[in-house]
Amino acid sequence: MTSQPTLTKPGSSPSGPGDPGGTGLQAGLKNRHLSMIAIGGVIGAGLFVGSKSAIATAGPGILLSYALVGTLVVLVMRMLGEMSAAHPTSGSFSAHADRALGPWAGFSIGWLYWFFWVVVLAVEATAGAEILEGWIPAVPQWVWALLVMVVLTATNLASVGSYGEFEFWFAGIKVVAISAFILIGGLAVFGLLPGVDSEQAGLSNLTEHGGFLPNGPGAILTGILLVVFSFMGSEIATLAAGEAEDPRRAVTKATNSIIWRIGVFYLGSIFVVVCLLPWNSESIAENGSYVAALDTLGIPHAGQIMNFIVLTSVLSCLNSGLYTASRMAFSLGERGDAPKAFARTTERGVPRTAILVSVVFGFVAVFFNYEYPDSVFLFLVNSSGAVALFVWLVICVSQLRMRKIIQREAPEKLIVRMWLYPYLTWASMGLIVFVIGYMLTDTEHNGRNTMLLSLLVAAVVLVVAVVKQRLDARKAAAERDEVPAG
Repeated sequence: MTSQPTLTKPGSSPSGPGDPGGTGLQAGLKNRHLSMIAIGGVIGAGLFVGSKSAIATAGPGILLSYALVGTLVVLVMRMLGEMSAAHPTSGSFSAHADRALGPWAGFSIGWLYWFFWVVVLAVEATAGAEILEGWIPAVPQWVWALLVMVVLTATNLASVGSYGEFEFWFAGIKVVAISAFILIGGLAVFGLLPGVDSEQAGLSNLTEHGGFLPNGPGAILTGILLVVFSFMGSEIATLAAGEAEDPRRAVTKATNSIIWRIGVFYLGSIFVVVCLLPWNSESIAENGSYVAALDTLGIPHAGQIMNFIVLTSVLSCLNSGLYTASRMAFSLGERGDAPKAFARTTERGVPRTAILVSVVFGFVAVFFNYEYPDSVFLFLVNSSGAVALFVWLVICVSQLRMRKIIQREAPEKLIVRMWLYPYLTWASMGLIVFVIGYMLTDTEHNGRNTMLLSLLVAAVVLVVAVVKQRLDARKAAAERDEVPAG
């Protein structure tokens, strides 16, 4: 007879200040930090950079793609918020999967998530270096990448408050910029912006130039594949909540605000773009969707303004990526799924070893990006590409079991509740599985290759997890046998 999972795994200690007996992380994040981390977490560089290919694929119908993925993220975040509000921890969904499904699940999804963010460090460092080299060509690109990584590593090593402060301002710039874009662009769309007479702007762009779905309804699904990964980062607030002054309040607030954050920043800004100019405009393909939209408003130096905003997004993503990877490594070390050194903290509550190991692998990935961009680095990027879908699926499955565990052991901790449980949870799982299956048929946009490589890496990690779990079970049994009967 198997034992029932519990809220607190025997032999482990909770890893956040929200629980008695926290093992080293300190509550260094203020409420304003968490609020801006939650808001900025959904505004990644992928929104600014990747939206042009998505618009070119689906036309104005890309709004439906963003709406579908946004709805899925809202539902998944609601499930994660339910679990994290009941048990705030730096391990977030990995720790929840450990308790709900077993150590193999927490181990697998934790290491896959860590791998994803380590690769993101290299991608974002290179993207930032390209922008900086364009401004100051005398400094080689690799030097800029090195400087960016070193500065943000030092920030994360100083204290969690330093990370929070940097992210507060990075995210603040993103939020102000995209809010201003939506306001100014919206006024132009409705002909209310003084001094701007854009003949192209108007709601007619949604239906002219081939209609709302110029490439057919199937383009909506293809659009989903192109935009789904730009939403990764929404879950960072639940990891950071483990070091917040009031973790349960922070998780609840972040979860409840996800709807308007996605609605305003994603749907709002893309709506403005496709209304300001035709979806098939050459300027979108050449300059990017947001730069092209700014150009139609006659804003001088639109390209450089957008480069600054993208650079800010890149630095924000780097900063959060290093923080997230290190906290996941810390949680894995704390649960015995990584070297114990990962769970050690400094007197300021900083998991130094976890940060340094994460950044070393990030540096290695940067090296591969410059030396072997079309082989080793391409494999790293593709093999981590579908991790977002795996994470969301594990969150869904974990929530199905954790709800029963929480109701049985501590129903008063159900501060956040998933809507229409369990029906919306099952529906979310079905949509994720459908997207995974559809990716396996996508050869035009590299979806099939990305999914196959991601599944391969996931299978390897899963095998390691199962083997480790069996070895741990044998070791525990042997230790029990050695204990003399009292």
